[in-house]
Amino acid sequence: MTNNLSRQLNALGALALSIVLGYAFYSQIVESVLACPLCLLQRVGFIAVLFGLFCNIIFGPRMVHYSGMIIGAIFGAAVALRQMSLHVIPGTPGYGAPFLGMHFYTWAFITFVIIIFGTAIMMAFSAQYEKVKYIPFSMQSNIAKIAIIIVILVTVANMLNAFAECGPYECPGDPVSYWLFR
Repeated sequence: MTNNLSRQLNALGALALSIVLGYAFYSQIVESVLACPLCLLQRVGFIAVLFGLFCNIIFGPRMVHYSGMIIGAIFGAAVALRQMSLHVIPGTPGYGAPFLGMHFYTWAFITFVIIIFGTAIMMAFSAQYEKVKYIPFSMQSNIAKIAIIIVILVTVANMLNAFAECGPYECPGDPVSYWLFR
């Protein structure tokens, strides 16, 4: 696998993950179901993975970027698994509305597991590490430019949303309103 192909695959991965975060954000706004603290921590895991993908696009694929992605995915999977365990007892309602039959935290866990395996596979192709160099935004491919812009927008939107919801304080366990708009 060449360095350029690896950057393109990382850009596609970043776009796919941005869609996941964008949909969670959209669902929160449209359905008025505020993200719980564990949901926000799962988003931190997704953003950590996005950061690794972002670095691979800009600076070229490196083991340290892939390692950061795996660490972020393990963190996110652990948080999602914790949330799943809170709702596994019969009669305990899940948090939020199901999507395609499962709650977002279950989908998050599945996505994090896929990320871990996909990243481990991507790391194995040693040809991508040859002649690794920084590529400025103006010289990136169109797909990479789109991915870079969307990753930044989705990350900033989620950060602003988390601040609007929790402010500088600890988030409530079952949020019912935005801290900023009280």
